[in-house]
Amino acid sequence: MDGNYKHPEHGRKVKFKTNSVGSRKDNLKWVIFVTLFTFVVSSSLSLISSTLLEDKNIYISFLIVLFIILIGIIFDIIGIAVTAAEEAPFHAMASRKLYGAKQAIKLMRNANKVSSICNDVVGDICGVISGAASGFIVIKIASTASGTAQTLASIGITGTVAAMTIGGKAIGKTIAMEKSNYIVYKVAVILKFLTGRLNFIKFGTKTKNKRK
Repeated sequence: MDGNYKHPEHGRKVKFKTNSVGSRKDNLKWVIFVTLFTFVVSSSLSLISSTLLEDKNIYISFLIVLFIILIGIIFDIIGIAVTAAEEAPFHAMASRKLYGAKQAIKLMRNANKVSSICNDVVGDICGVISGAASGFIVIKIASTASGTAQTLASIGITGTVAAMTIGGKAIGKTIAMEKSNYIVYKVAVILKFLTGRLNFIKFGTKTKNKRK
């Protein structure tokens, strides 16, 4: 379907072609998958984080929150890098059979799904959980501190978590745009290694079964 736009000065209609992003059925499946995946991951991470924070002191709890923020920033960098990277260099690398080049091409050809998982699913989940975890820390402080100290601690922790999340993602976006190809290749190498290990495990299992 094309979109029409009437130029305000010339009065001429300009046509914009709608980009194809797959069939509606495939898109619906993807939306359902992402929704269910987000629910499962967010519930699991929320349970794990609350369990870890429950018996820890305030300093260790704050380190856990910082670790959650760092995960969100890293995945945000990956999601942006995949959409900004250029595919052409990786075709040359794939022709020379360099390790991970084919996986890098697959990542870029599925950039919308990869960025959706990295930025929207993992990134947003980490943001929500870090916010909830910082609130948990504030409640801990509230049980031991006086009114003024409680207020200052609440402001300090909330401001620090927000600043580190937003500032970290801002720096991450710059890094992702400048070194997009390098980041995508490194992620592809890790994926190649992991899939290779999984295939090795499956192959080993089949071999054992055949011997029996």
